[in-house]
Amino acid sequence: MDDEAARRRAERAEKADYHVEADRLRRERESAKAQVLVDRFVVRAREAGLPTEELTARPWSGGGRYRTGVLGWYLRRDRSIGVGIDGGYYVLVVAPHRFGRWRVVPIEPTPPPLQVGAGARDGESIALDALLDLRLQWPPGED
Repeated sequence: MDDEAARRRAERAEKADYHVEADRLRRERESAKAQVLVDRFVVRAREAGLPTEELTARPWSGGGRYRTGVLGWYLRRDRSIGVGIDGGYYVLVVAPHRFGRWRVVPIEPTPPPLQVGAGARDGESIALDALLDLRLQWPPGED
């Protein structure tokens, strides 16, 4: 009985590992496709003369905004997502930082998704290509 239970546990663990790896590979392929869209956006934004600004991040606990030192464009009007001039995709909601309001808070780019806000409330999810196109259409000064 113990051998049978151990065999079943090993099979379940193997299946779980397979699914984790398959999900990781799927996310990597998706991010590679999304990065092409982001890179294309950077070129189009520069060609269109879209002004850049320093992206700021807000702590998830609320409060003010933190300087990041990253130059780029916001993709959402709530300033929760941005693209740097380096082609990095930035989620601009961060853990609170001590003295964050007075110092530059470092942020790292994350792999971009093809569906921004997937799993969020209704109306908050949008395809990345559509979001990038909408951003290029913002009237000047409405950042």
